[in-house]
Amino acid sequence: MTREINSVAVIGGGTMGAGIAGKCADAGCKVLLLEINEEAAAKAMERITGGRSPAIENPESAKLIETGTFDDLDRIAGYDWICEAVIEDLATKRDLFVKLDAARSPGSVISTNTSGIPLRSIVEGMPESLRRDVVVTHFFNPVKVMKLLEVVPGEDTTPDVVAAMAAFGADKLGKGVVHAKDTVNFIGNRIGCFWMLSGLHKARKARQEGGLSMETIDAAMSGPVGLPPTGLYGLIDLIGLDIMDFVGKNLAINLPQGDVGHSFTAFPPEEQAMLERGQLGRKTGGGFYKVTKTEDGGKLKETFDLDTGDWRLTGAPDITEAHGTLQGLMLADDAVGAFARDLMGGTLLYAADLVPQIADDVVNIDRAMRWGFAWGQGPFQMMDELGLAMIIARLESMGEALPAMLQVAKDAGADSFYRNEGTEFLGRDGAWHKVPA
Repeated sequence: MTREINSVAVIGGGTMGAGIAGKCADAGCKVLLLEINEEAAAKAMERITGGRSPAIENPESAKLIETGTFDDLDRIAGYDWICEAVIEDLATKRDLFVKLDAARSPGSVISTNTSGIPLRSIVEGMPESLRRDVVVTHFFNPVKVMKLLEVVPGEDTTPDVVAAMAAFGADKLGKGVVHAKDTVNFIGNRIGCFWMLSGLHKARKARQEGGLSMETIDAAMSGPVGLPPTGLYGLIDLIGLDIMDFVGKNLAINLPQGDVGHSFTAFPPEEQAMLERGQLGRKTGGGFYKVTKTEDGGKLKETFDLDTGDWRLTGAPDITEAHGTLQGLMLADDAVGAFARDLMGGTLLYAADLVPQIADDVVNIDRAMRWGFAWGQGPFQMMDELGLAMIIARLESMGEALPAMLQVAKDAGADSFYRNEGTEFLGRDGAWHKVPA
């Protein structure tokens, strides 16, 4: 069976649903957007067309969008793709899926835009005809801007559904599609949230034992490792401590037994205190940093010093020219290098142990981190730059077990995960494969 997606029904018009609807309309698709009531539907259209950052690029695209309420679910009949984008609550999603399955046309693709709820939990016990047609479509926010789309099949999803969704995402929406497994937080958030949550704990150690300032920590975790300039604390300020707390609790429930991420699902005491008093980040006017206007029209940037509990002027980071590259930073024989090895090195090793658990190959993982978190290189590309032989020798000298893909590389006698100018990658079978377009 060959499936093609030309029309889209989006159920839920919040930030993500509105973004998906707007992106599909910009791609020339007929779009139906349903919300809980008419007022909510009107607000969804305002998200799409109004404000400083509308969800559509072309104002004319709005003419392709029709709205309605959840009382109009019968209108989804005839649409090629039904995208559920309501709140992250399992009972709500399951109840809605039953209604959507009754209203949709046979053979339509149906998806959930969850970021943390396993697909198997949503469709458990539902008809096989639904389970064959269902995938996760995990977009990153804002949908108009972020390149990554994770497509995740269920146990019974047919290959043509995955192919149709991937083709639509890549060809019509211009997304970078990666194929993930139905595991907690999929690829991007599994590794990215490990980096952030473990980072809070490892940064605390670096501050208290290594004497590093928060500014130095953020500077180390930005340009030198090819990450965005927000660094660690700045990125969490952007996301919000409340969101990270939700992510941590979800990971605590759903991470596999024995996963090292279990050690970092709860905040350190300082961040927990910030959460409890509502000091969440930019959304509350300040988290780890805040910027205020001065009387002369300038701006004052302050840092909330986690170790004193007071605001102070933001200082300059203690980063030298030698720390300016990935190798220079990771091999530095000082407190900055020790922190980088602890956090960035720990994250790279974590990623190396997640094939085939979260994805079948290194390419999907590297692309997810580049497209979803704006990393300059994916974890396996970073390890190539550092040198697999050096990493393996270092781990063995410390008596540490090799993560899965590093063991594959050692057994295969490979000195990198990519070769021939990045056109081939090392598979978990120890053989070389062509990197897909």
